[in-house]
Amino acid sequence: MSRIGKRPIDVPNKVTVAIDGQNVVVKGPKGELSRTIPAEVSIEQAGEQIVVNRRNESRPARQRHGLSRTLVANMVEGVSQGFQRKLEIIGVGYRAQVQGKNLVLAVGYSHPVEIEPPSGVQFTVENNTNVTVSGIDKEIVGNTAAKIRAVRPPEPYKGKGIRYAGEVVRRKAGKAGKK
Repeated sequence: MSRIGKRPIDVPNKVTVAIDGQNVVVKGPKGELSRTIPAEVSIEQAGEQIVVNRRNESRPARQRHGLSRTLVANMVEGVSQGFQRKLEIIGVGYRAQVQGKNLVLAVGYSHPVEIEPPSGVQFTVENNTNVTVSGIDKEIVGNTAAKIRAVRPPEPYKGKGIRYAGEVVRRKAGKAGKK
């Protein structure tokens, strides 16, 4: 049995969950999310908790049991608290700013890079070098943060680039001096 899959999901007071067959709609103070759960698992609400069970012991059902539980738990957490990813920009002259809703990055290219947020995602910038990506859908927030990081990933020699907050970049030694 999946250790993650068999844990019930606690539903906060301000969150409502509507289950219609394999469709799950979660509404909360921050917004609304919906998802279709795979047919190999069943989902039911028991009071203030949601329980995800397998329909049978087939391999696909076992594979999707924990995944489905985690996806629903992330939906509940997203509409109640939201998610955010923090990025740091390191490098001389590297900076970020928000223009309207878009994020504009100056990271060593001949032109500024403009990133448009998907719906439900907001950008905030502090001190021109700390970017926060926030929203209610964990998957979209993570993908957007990964796209921002991919504009200029941290390089191993000087450590310049865009990295996640707290990310450790393995540094390499430069070339040896001539003798």
